[in-house]
Amino acid sequence: MGTTPILVLGATGSAGRRVAAHLRTLGVPVRPASRHGSTRFDWHDRGTWEPALRGAGRMFLMAPDGIPVDPDFADLAADLGVGHVVLLSSRAIETMGDQRLIEAEDIVKKCGVAWTVLRVDWFDQNFDEGPFRGAVLAGELAVPVGDCRQGFVDLDDVGAVAARVLTEDGHTDRTYELTGPQALSFAEACTVIEDVTGRPMTFHGSEDAYRAAQAALGRPEESVERELASYSALRALGDTEPLDTVPRLTGHRARTFREYVTDAATGPDWPRP
Repeated sequence: MGTTPILVLGATGSAGRRVAAHLRTLGVPVRPASRHGSTRFDWHDRGTWEPALRGAGRMFLMAPDGIPVDPDFADLAADLGVGHVVLLSSRAIETMGDQRLIEAEDIVKKCGVAWTVLRVDWFDQNFDEGPFRGAVLAGELAVPVGDCRQGFVDLDDVGAVAARVLTEDGHTDRTYELTGPQALSFAEACTVIEDVTGRPMTFHGSEDAYRAAQAALGRPEESVERELASYSALRALGDTEPLDTVPRLTGHRARTFREYVTDAATGPDWPRP
């Protein structure tokens, strides 16, 4: 890779900082970009796009939840000579009707640059760094997926895969799906948290429980009903089948959910009353 830096968007976030760390471990020059970093990048400020992109050889691309990937940004990356884009996406986006990520994948594939898409399952870190943090604090989580088992994957493993894909040949124009080494229901995941931390965790998998939880947060009813339709489609898929993508691409086994909880619960960021 020489001295040409790899641009990592969202480099202060849960995924981006792990990608950047793994790239540094591999001895690769990294250009970490974020809204408040030394390389400033803001999807809403086009003036930050070119300085972040110029001179970068490859790029880890992700957009925060709710923000689309702008096709003009992808075109600019191609014009400025970025040679390979790795996009963080999600599994089952067609099933759940996630138009934002469907369009992001399409934009990356059509911008004229070599691409790789990483479709990941639920992040382990959703429980301490993401949307379930408040539920862990409260000891009660509602997600309307019933007892369907999901392929919870550790973001450190995602970062390791992304770093390999960005620095090795043979990964362009491919889509990789990433899961953890085992499939767990949300109820089973909550039981693991309870076992490891000693804090009670109750899971509710019904639509009514989800409606009630979201109403308590003041969320619009129309938005909640759209989400329920997506979750219903996800439930219809049934249990996730764990994949070997992480060990196959990194050479090490994927972390289990229990290992994640054990490590996270001893750290300073684990949710505590």
